[in-house]
Amino acid sequence: MSYEAILFGVENGAARLTLNRPEKLNSFNIRMHEEIQNALEAVENDPNARVMVLTGAGRGFCAGQDLSDRAILPTGGAVDLGASIEKYYAPLVRRLRSLKMPVLCAVNGVAAGAGANLAFACDLVVAAKSASFIESFCKLGLVPDTGGTYFLPWLAGVARAMGMALLGEKISAEQAAQWGLIWRCFDDADFASEVEKLVAYFRSGPTMGFARIKHAIYASAENSLEDQLDLERDLMREAGKSADYREGVVAFLEKRAPQFTGR
Repeated sequence: MSYEAILFGVENGAARLTLNRPEKLNSFNIRMHEEIQNALEAVENDPNARVMVLTGAGRGFCAGQDLSDRAILPTGGAVDLGASIEKYYAPLVRRLRSLKMPVLCAVNGVAAGAGANLAFACDLVVAAKSASFIESFCKLGLVPDTGGTYFLPWLAGVARAMGMALLGEKISAEQAAQWGLIWRCFDDADFASEVEKLVAYFRSGPTMGFARIKHAIYASAENSLEDQLDLERDLMREAGKSADYREGVVAFLEKRAPQFTGR
């Protein structure tokens, strides 16, 4: 596919997907959804990809849905918004969560509506201090989508989730970090370099070990303690047979940095 609404490539183990409609604050249209689907399929099938980085071009991360892409005329009929959830937004969240590698989201500016929840769907989220998060759905009489009604209470608690969803107030990157919505925020001047440090860590790390960590932590939301203990046993059994585990032990004993292959 020839990309217009995103930038995408894989280099040195890092898949980089940049939302690229800066004149629209990288808001979603059908073209962007289709290109993201294509890019994620490429990441899933690329044995060299060990981390995926998601960010936005220009001054914003993602302003959510481009309303002009599904405009409603005053005299027009009702639009089935559930159809776009089913076809685009829900599959996007499922694919991000199931990728067999860490998904690092670098929020470089405003993340609103589906854009905010897209960030919360990722495995590790960092933001520039000038970035912000807004659950803007209530301003249109809508319900948070892209997993928002799941991620908000899971990450920040019910009281904060209700406040964000019902009031639609802007939350700063620093507030988001304090609430546990994201991992960390960095000064704008340091943001790019801090992101690259994380990219370097993930692309040289034990990729399948990271994938098993993702699996275990996400499964805990629905598992009982007994089920989770069984899952930990099974995943540790798999991990213990990996080349990366053996390399990690040998490197520790030899007092050197491990050379993980991601296998």
